[in-house]
Amino acid sequence: MKTRIIGWLAVAMLAGCQQAQEPTVREPTAAAETGSTVSPFQVPVRYHTLDNGLKVVLSQDTTTPVVTVAVYYNIGFRIEPQDRTGFAHLFEHMMFQGSQNLGKGEFIQLIQSNGGVLNGSTRFDFTNYFEIVPAHKLETMLWAEADRMRSLNITQDNLTNQQGVVKNEVKVNVLNTPYGGFPWLDLPQHANENWYNAHNFYGDLDDLDAASLEDVASFFQQFYAPNNAAVAIVGDFEYDEALTLIEKYFGSISRSPEKIAMPDISEPRQEEEKHASRVDPLAPRPAYSFAYHVPDRLTPEWYAMGILDQILIQGEDSLLHQALVKKEGITSGVSGGINYGLGNMLNYKGPMLWLGFFMHDADVSEDRINTVLNGIIESVRNEPVDAETLARAKVKWRSDFYNNVSSTFGFGRADLLASLALFDDNPASINDFETGMMQVTSELIQRTAQEYLRQGNRTIFVLEAGAGEANAEVANND
Repeated sequence: MKTRIIGWLAVAMLAGCQQAQEPTVREPTAAAETGSTVSPFQVPVRYHTLDNGLKVVLSQDTTTPVVTVAVYYNIGFRIEPQDRTGFAHLFEHMMFQGSQNLGKGEFIQLIQSNGGVLNGSTRFDFTNYFEIVPAHKLETMLWAEADRMRSLNITQDNLTNQQGVVKNEVKVNVLNTPYGGFPWLDLPQHANENWYNAHNFYGDLDDLDAASLEDVASFFQQFYAPNNAAVAIVGDFEYDEALTLIEKYFGSISRSPEKIAMPDISEPRQEEEKHASRVDPLAPRPAYSFAYHVPDRLTPEWYAMGILDQILIQGEDSLLHQALVKKEGITSGVSGGINYGLGNMLNYKGPMLWLGFFMHDADVSEDRINTVLNGIIESVRNEPVDAETLARAKVKWRSDFYNNVSSTFGFGRADLLASLALFDDNPASINDFETGMMQVTSELIQRTAQEYLRQGNRTIFVLEAGAGEANAEVANND
């Protein structure tokens, strides 16, 4: 779902406007049950909406002379057309095929020649594009992004070429790779009931072939319009100057001519546990995964689920790591999380899963794994977590949050700001997450676990190894 990062970063570290929302500083408040306080640190946020509907989020950070420009479109693979699976991802590739003033490949060359890095990806609820460049190249990047928003070069040659590229990507990353698509592609298809959440969003090869030039043009006109997008700038810039440049290059782009209708993506309450499996002919060892539907975003229970994630699966101190790795020796490591593999718990909007997965030896039975998993899950459902465990989980969450916000020369911050602008029209809520997490109590955690970690809300997906024990021995020695 993601293009390759290109440039110096890869080498270095692998309208009239609404009133601007000025950053506020809150007084520290006592965190429930921990005795700790909430940090007074606040992300500076200025938020505007242009006359054509484009949402603009500005956040200054002068620690390094670079800027991140992120353009997010409110279209992810969750809501692509029902007979065009993989279309949102295909269109992500189309956006690099040239525009009115930049020929094919010239967008990438422009960023490279100015010492920058770029990327793009398709997620559940958005498609994003970003560049990280020296600060004095901000105007160049805004001009280039506006050019392809205004005038993407949609031709049959470009479409045919990118259909081949995406089909090859599916073959390389999923069909011809051990554990390809496991579990991030498998679990949503089996845990969800609503087609929009449950289809193969990487794309069926026949659907990718069936996409027409008319499909692409209609998709671009409807979803790649300023009133369905957000631009976030993070880094070393002046607010007034940046807003003037955005007005200059984006302000005259026309809105979508039609009202953008979003489908119903809600999920029914899961009442019975689901089981599914598939044989991976390239996998040397079997693998096990599980998923639970999580509470709605921004509810108290959602915050509690974020703490449960830390307690149960994040880090070597987590309960599942201690049980499955340290005590039982079933696996060498457990991975997972909320919105795992396609973001984090803060940058999605619709129904979501909390999942976990691991590989194991062929002689470990599913019944044995279920017994260990059930024991850990029931422990947090039956008894409140102790104060020390709760405090440690909150520290871990805060560490992850600050690492995310500060990552990749401002991209982590831009990602959250643009997402929150699209989803909630409120990017300043980035400064509310920590307070929400610190207010989680052990009683709330137990109530949340009782409802959302019940067996009837669980899906188990097993990947059966088809490559044989000889390959398993080779894999273990790698």
